[in-house]
Amino acid sequence: MISIIIPVHNQANKINSCLQSILNQSYKDWELIVVNDGSTDNIKKIISDWQNKFGEKLQFFSKQNEGSNPTRNFGFTKSRGEYIIFCDADIIMKEDMLAKMLVALENNKDISFVYSSFNYGQKLFKLFPYSEERLKLMPYIHTTSLIRRGDFPGFDNNIKRFQDWDLWLTMLEHNKKGLWLDEILFTAQTGDGHMSNWLPKIAYKVLPFLSAVKKYNLAVKAIKTKHQLN
Repeated sequence: MISIIIPVHNQANKINSCLQSILNQSYKDWELIVVNDGSTDNIKKIISDWQNKFGEKLQFFSKQNEGSNPTRNFGFTKSRGEYIIFCDADIIMKEDMLAKMLVALENNKDISFVYSSFNYGQKLFKLFPYSEERLKLMPYIHTTSLIRRGDFPGFDNNIKRFQDWDLWLTMLEHNKKGLWLDEILFTAQTGDGHMSNWLPKIAYKVLPFLSAVKKYNLAVKAIKTKHQLN
């Protein structure tokens, strides 16, 4: 079984598309765990409206606002699946996403997680084959990847940015590796999601004075320091 864990904070306007895409999955052996991280919108009403469609496959929890990593970790403690996937509320899965990721893990017993390319709105993020050296240089693997439960180390609750990069580096330090599926298996909706501050790559080179660029560089430095990559 796959445990799908959705942390949500004030994204009630996006989660409907996400939930519908989960219902549409060709692979049906999953459970869904939605964790409300102190939202002030109408997320409880929306989840209540979906409850009849999901039935016992859906669990909903509410907690005080702590941030995405503590919320993901909380959801993990409520899960039972042999495989887990952290799916942000702005994600829209293709119908065969879970099925294809699961087959890849089942066919590669030495692999701990599977990731794919994706669209961010209209922009294509075509990723790369798994490379330890590339991973040490840059974040390029999305959080929404299928992970073997026994290989998941938990998210670092102290990391506020590049949580995904930190996770994959931590797994690498435990000799856990990933596999890239050269397909676009999901779309991240644009707007107020966790990628909403995305800037073109060139901005980080020619506009170092921008506040967003300064914060980005500080966050990169924090990850590299933690993992001794400097």
